[in-house]
Amino acid sequence: MPEAYTLSVSDAAEQVRSGQLAPTDYANALLDRIDSHEPDLQAWVTIDREAVISDARQREQEPSQGLMAGVPVGLKDIFYTAGMKTTACSRIYADFVPEYDATCVTRLKEAGAIILGKAITTEFATSDPSPSRNPWNREHTPGGSSSGSSVAVASGMCPAALGSQTGGSTCRPAAYNGIVGLKPTYGRISRFGVVPVSWSLDTVGILVRTVTDAAILLQAMAGYDANDPGSAEEPVPNFLDEIGRHSGPPRLGLLKTGYFFDRSTPEVRQHTEAAAAQLAQAGAVVEELDLPDSFTTASDVQRIIMNVECAAFHEKFFRHRADEYGPRLRANIEMGLLIPSVTYLQAQRLRREFRRDLTALAERVDALLMPATPAPAPKDLNTTGDAAFQAPWTSAGLPTVVIPSGLSESGLPLGIQFAASPFAEGRLLGAARWCEQALGLDMRPPAYA
Repeated sequence: MPEAYTLSVSDAAEQVRSGQLAPTDYANALLDRIDSHEPDLQAWVTIDREAVISDARQREQEPSQGLMAGVPVGLKDIFYTAGMKTTACSRIYADFVPEYDATCVTRLKEAGAIILGKAITTEFATSDPSPSRNPWNREHTPGGSSSGSSVAVASGMCPAALGSQTGGSTCRPAAYNGIVGLKPTYGRISRFGVVPVSWSLDTVGILVRTVTDAAILLQAMAGYDANDPGSAEEPVPNFLDEIGRHSGPPRLGLLKTGYFFDRSTPEVRQHTEAAAAQLAQAGAVVEELDLPDSFTTASDVQRIIMNVECAAFHEKFFRHRADEYGPRLRANIEMGLLIPSVTYLQAQRLRREFRRDLTALAERVDALLMPATPAPAPKDLNTTGDAAFQAPWTSAGLPTVVIPSGLSESGLPLGIQFAASPFAEGRLLGAARWCEQALGLDMRPPAYA
């Protein structure tokens, strides 16, 4: 039998349901792995071993047939957890203990999941780097802001973790750490009980090791929530069935000309072309598509909206505690406070046009294909990397997923990113799952394999 830490969400839940794996044994195996690797990687803020084992025992006493029966999940430290600190890795929230769980956390528990602990985030899920280290090479950034969540999944400390994305905070660290990252459509998963960065951009993210696992977590959490004003009243399909319906060779739109390839290193360009050729040889239909003109301003629009809304949330703290913020977050808030309302409203107008254009482009194929990042994870712990390849999709609210696609010459992970039209996660995940199988990779950091 494989080591418990190598199990996918799907396999672990099936073993728990069938009685092959006891939740307490599984939880203890992951806790022991955290004890072994946490000092090197710094992925966690809070682990309550007694609470985890208590929850695992309860799962054994009340056998669950839930989608995530007995599976431990890590949470980025911006998700409310009743009775457990939610610090956002900031001095401002250092002693904050919520009285209730975030809606998505409640739904995970209802599906049978066990909350393993709170993973390190950059301060308030924004720009200042966290202390987490990339398990592929600890001199390189793991990305951010969902840094601890990504590191924990990549190193086998947990099979799944929640992140969030306002710019590129789920899919970029997924690429840097060689795992799968899913950013669903804006509004697909409730953000009630999640510390915000930007209300009109924030999206709950999923970090796992397989596309099927991403579908499982999405299934567990998706759905309307009246407590979240941005929550979408869209039907929730059976995403695993949807993957099955879209299991054939997909039609992919390669975004090669312009933005993505212009910003990529030669190595990333060559790697993406090689991956596209491999997928085509396996049966996918790959055609080159051009980006709309509105794409040129998308990143600027995203930044304006994020800074203004971030400043609006932090204004009450910032007025008296500005010196307690990290330098980059402080600069973002100060910029947001200075941006005129007319500029903000114009940015929102441009954003709506951009969403329309990207939706029309995405509807031409099963999924759009592009490199996940301009380069591998930088050898620089004072950065979280470049979010340029995620921010436009976040601004438009379209769903995206990143899968590992190989290694760079320096031995660091590279990934490819797929995007689809709003609320087409089933089609997106079906295409990504087919591509995942066609590439046939099983990537794990050598020191933590």
